[in-house]
Amino acid sequence: MALTFNAFYTLIAAVIVLLLGRFLVNRIDFLRRYNIPEPVAGGLIAALLSLVVYNIWGFSISTSSELQTSFMLIFFASIGLSANFSKLKEGGMGLVIFLIAVASFIVVQNFVGMSLATLLGIDPLIGLIAGSITLTGGHGTAGAWGEILEVEHGIKGALALGMASATFGLIIGGLIGGPLAKMLINRYQLAQPKTNAQIEKRDHTPMTAQEAEQSAPFEYPHQVRLITADNAITTLGMFAACLAFAEFMTGFSKGTWFELPTFVWTLGGGVILRNILESVFKVSIFDRAIDVFGNASLSLYLAMALLSLKLWQLADLAGPLVVILGAQTITMALYAAFVTFRVMGKNYDAAVLSAGHCGFGMGATPTAVANMQAITNMYGASHKAFLIVPLCGAFFVDLINATVIQLILKFFA
Repeated sequence: MALTFNAFYTLIAAVIVLLLGRFLVNRIDFLRRYNIPEPVAGGLIAALLSLVVYNIWGFSISTSSELQTSFMLIFFASIGLSANFSKLKEGGMGLVIFLIAVASFIVVQNFVGMSLATLLGIDPLIGLIAGSITLTGGHGTAGAWGEILEVEHGIKGALALGMASATFGLIIGGLIGGPLAKMLINRYQLAQPKTNAQIEKRDHTPMTAQEAEQSAPFEYPHQVRLITADNAITTLGMFAACLAFAEFMTGFSKGTWFELPTFVWTLGGGVILRNILESVFKVSIFDRAIDVFGNASLSLYLAMALLSLKLWQLADLAGPLVVILGAQTITMALYAAFVTFRVMGKNYDAAVLSAGHCGFGMGATPTAVANMQAITNMYGASHKAFLIVPLCGAFFVDLINATVIQLILKFFA
């Protein structure tokens, strides 16, 4: 039997999950030491409780998918609205190098998945499902490609396998990023952790306009920001414009060569709107309000995503798929430590970027940002990481991933 939460109950539950996560991270030294994001900590407890309820009483909890999707789109709109071209130039060659490293990993990820599937005697396309389709692509890409693989390539249960694999990736992506970055930081003595007093002072000291201008999007999730009602209303109007643009373009591009997921159009709409307003109409964009709404949407989206997880679906995975996903986890950690970290300079920024890569390489861009926030909250700012990862993880990676998947499917067609 399914218990369905409407939008109001879903929002209440998500807030409770976030408060629970904050309480756990503040009280449990292990979670704080290994930089586990608050939404992940609280969300996993909620998912485990859902599993207990399901096993004992047979009830499963379903949350408002519309509300979850809306917060995800607002988060991606905030990335686009924060994409000031003059700031993006600060990424420089680092953005290009990181993008090459990420693109190369997509190929590695699919090679590992398909090779293991072949060795285990199952269809290699199941390895593709447990590769970049679900791990780099996430639940949205898993849903889109699952139907195609079932109908056009005869992979029975591709959608269910995709959802389970994406669920696994979402959890693991939020668990391995922080500990990996912490290990790299400590091993190479890249930074010293902040004391609780320093963190409290920073979080409760309002940012000046100059500090807000110099910071990167989502860099200080707990930082006090001074905004007004007028700024908030204007910012909400821009978010609405981005979502409306995305809805129109999703329908307009359906079935064409330039068809893209809705969240990509949302991000693109934000980029276009931001830079037209600034460059053409000379409008001053209030970044602090965008940052506040973006961070709130990020936390709520992750809480809802983990709250709606059905962990018993993971128990239905075939043994070979569990082997593949385990190998993908090890591959991701090794690649981030020995490739991403090294090509990005083996410094503090590189360690934070490695945490971000684990986030969207195994889960989703919101997980990547949460991973980085957990690290920078403990060790200090990383402007470079927060300039590079949101744009790369939300936009370029999906385009590259779609291209790679298309090429593979054409080869196996």
